[in-house]
Order: sequence, then C-alpha cells, then structure tokens
Amino acid sequence: MSRWTIRLSLLLVLLAGTRAGAQAADGKALYLKQCRSCHGTTGKPTKQALRETPRIPTMDAEFLAKRSADSLVAVMQNGVGRDMKSFKSKLSQEEMRAIAAYLRETFVEEVKRSP
Repeated sequence: MSRWTIRLSLLLVLLAGTRAGAQAADGKALYLKQCRSCHGTTGKPTKQALRETPRIPTMDAEFLAKRSADSLVAVMQNGVGRDMKSFKSKLSQEEMRAIAAYLRETFVEEVKRSP
C-alpha cells in the first residue's frame, strides 16, 4: 500500500468518526425542543402543562429509578392515553434513546451530586 493510500484511509476513518459523532442524537437538545414545554427544563412540569394535564410526572431520580431506558423510549414511541402523544412521527428510535439517556444521566446524577 502506498503512503498516499494509507493517509487517505486514515483521513476517511477520522472523518467517519467525526461525522458519526456529529450525527449522534443530542439528547439534551432534543429534550429541550420536544419535551420541555410539558416536562420543564429540569424535568419538573410547567404550571401551564399541569393545568392542562395534572398527571404529568416529574422526571426526578425516584421516577427514573423505576423505569428503564427502554420503557422511557416505549412511552415516547407509543404515548400514554390522552395525556401524552406519541412522538414516533417526530423522533427516530436513536433520538428517543438519546433523550432517555439524557434524562437518566442528568436528572438521576443531579440528585446523586447534591449534598
């Protein structure tokens, strides 16, 4: 193999890794765009959302400890009765998994870090 071929191969590998990272779903950005209006910035439902749908849960450590990432994705995929619409036409499975990971990493870890 020539040096040029090796360099080109390495460049392609590096670009592919960068592109994959750039394409990876950003759970926080997706949460803020798709979920914040009801579930609030910090996982606590907004007052307006609670007036319209009083049973919206707070996404805190206690709530999330009882649910797997797969169950969170299933709720986003299927919705919950009239209280939460399905997001399957707005979010891919990868994006739903990114939101679930963001919730668990952020809101559960936040509680663990608090004194």
